[in-house]
Amino acid sequence: MAACSQITSMEAKTSRDHLKVHKMKKKVLRKQVRAQHTLMRHEGIECISHATQNLVIANAGLGNGMSRNQLLRIVEEYGEVETLLMPPNKPYSFVKYETTEEAKKAFDTLNGKEVTLEDCGQNVVLYINFVEKVSLQNAVPTSLPPGLTVIEKIISPEEERRMLENIEWTGDEDTQSAQKNLKHRRVKHFGYEFRYDNNNVDKDKPLPGGLPEICNLFLEKCLKQGYIKHKPDQLTVNQYEPGQGIPPHIDTHSAFEDEIISLSLGAEIVMDFKHPDGHTVAILLPRCSLLVMTGESRYLWTHGITPRKYDIIQASELGQKVGTITADVGDITLNRRETRTSFTFRKVRRNPCNCIYSSVCDSQKGQQRLVQPSFPHNEMEASKLEQEYVHKVYEEIATHFSSTRHSPWPRIVEFLRSLPTGSIVADIGCGNGKYLGISEDLYMVGCDRSKNLVDICGEKHFQAFVCDALSVAIRSGSCDACISIAVIHHFSTAERRLATIRELARLLRPGGMALIYVWAMEQEYKNQKSKYLKEKNGSKGKEKEINTGTTQRLLTDQVPGSSSQDSACSDQLINDLKDEGCDARPVGADSKLPVHTNRTSFQSQDLLVPWHLKGGTKKKEESVDTVLVPADSKESQEVSPVFHRYYHVFCEGELEAVCRSLDCVRVQKSYYDQGNWCVILEKL
Repeated sequence: MAACSQITSMEAKTSRDHLKVHKMKKKVLRKQVRAQHTLMRHEGIECISHATQNLVIANAGLGNGMSRNQLLRIVEEYGEVETLLMPPNKPYSFVKYETTEEAKKAFDTLNGKEVTLEDCGQNVVLYINFVEKVSLQNAVPTSLPPGLTVIEKIISPEEERRMLENIEWTGDEDTQSAQKNLKHRRVKHFGYEFRYDNNNVDKDKPLPGGLPEICNLFLEKCLKQGYIKHKPDQLTVNQYEPGQGIPPHIDTHSAFEDEIISLSLGAEIVMDFKHPDGHTVAILLPRCSLLVMTGESRYLWTHGITPRKYDIIQASELGQKVGTITADVGDITLNRRETRTSFTFRKVRRNPCNCIYSSVCDSQKGQQRLVQPSFPHNEMEASKLEQEYVHKVYEEIATHFSSTRHSPWPRIVEFLRSLPTGSIVADIGCGNGKYLGISEDLYMVGCDRSKNLVDICGEKHFQAFVCDALSVAIRSGSCDACISIAVIHHFSTAERRLATIRELARLLRPGGMALIYVWAMEQEYKNQKSKYLKEKNGSKGKEKEINTGTTQRLLTDQVPGSSSQDSACSDQLINDLKDEGCDARPVGADSKLPVHTNRTSFQSQDLLVPWHLKGGTKKKEESVDTVLVPADSKESQEVSPVFHRYYHVFCEGELEAVCRSLDCVRVQKSYYDQGNWCVILEKL
């Protein structure tokens, strides 16, 4: 009897074990399929069901902390590895085996296997799928920014030790030596204190003691060997722990002379440089190396250190060779950061800066005036206006603009979530992609005229490409739905606005839907002020009103008083709207476009709207203004660049009328939503 009971108990345990294994296999399969969908949707990587030599391994990428050495050891257990590709900042990798049998063995064994990441101790589960081929396009090698030099092994390990020991870090902030404990680093100043509250130095208040003697000896050595031309008189010592960094910045022009040098001690680091056009270069600064910035690299490019615990570097170099870091997916790996101390030497400037980079020079702010454009008379002038006052501006302000555009509008979300599962949706003018990830049930692709905004979409792992809304590189009739949010009002003629709506219709299949939002002339509708007007006195750091007396006098003098024609509504279709109560102040055909005062009601349908840039550095363009005050006044050093964007704001009924002029669509619905006129179209 006891034996029977024992057998029954063993059978029950075996059954439970089988059930546990079955559940585990189902879970792994479910996760494996989810990985397939994620790779296809966000990365365009198609997984296949039959066995090949090639595998994609999810949760085993540089982006989630897997090093090349660890992954190589894991996959080499199952056969000869021909290729291992690890894309930068991605949570997956590709491996190609010598034979299909070896790949299948790895597929069967590693799927669902939990491994511990060596560098951080975190556990991850690997999910593996077959792919047809392993090939990724590598980035083109980039050169150093002009005027930048890195000198390796400029001091010996013994000199490095003595310099580090010479800096005494106290537990608390030290007023006498200007020690500060900042958010992402510790900092100490010698010679002169750099003031982070005004990004400048007090040239009349030198710190006692000057530079440490060991630093003076180092600078004499650099002068003698020709690495620098002038002896600095200011030193900032920064100490970074792993995970710390410094935001992208340009050292204040009015504070320091051209030559800025920085000595890296204790550990190597990757420093990121960015040109105003969006071009970025990551540069490895080895331990005991000297970075020298002059000319363009000092005055125009931002430089910074991204706060993180690992850097992506060339695996073959592993920190032994200075140079730019390229996205060679077959030769990059993670490098754990260690405590690094930088000695940055500068020479305090005694006269205003007169560099050639006036648009980013605080000494020269206030010396430029906005050249106000006229209303376009033809297609060529319209294209030029949009290039200068739309396309170039959004390239310049992309990062700041994106930081203010993070909350999707509820009625747009409602439209997207009402679409059938599996719908193909194009977001034309997607900006930073805030609508591209709204629903996992949709296949969404975005496009925008701004490369920098498209790059931000890529950083979020969204599918987006650069193109003009007048000519979208998507096959006709291939979309179930399209959205165009705050785009069409940037086109400067009625014909071009109509053409963009016609292009949206071209993309739709019969029965497909399009949602369009444009800025409304009527910012107060049915006795309710829009959010735009309500935020006039508290805009939460977004678009700020620029309101100097000089600016207002200049602009109001140039706004025409009255006219019987509004050139933006010149065609008969739009002229008919004037009888419906649109109170726009007309812009004469030969008049300058007026500049709008932010957070106020619109006085004209065609106008320039200011964008007050926060942070960053920008190129000199016709669309850039600085505050119109004397260059040597206090105000001229406190105001950031102001960019101007062209808008045509729509009167009630105007968008609907334009859409109805197309015989290939019908207006299914039109409505007003927080200062915007909106329509939903259906393709006939």
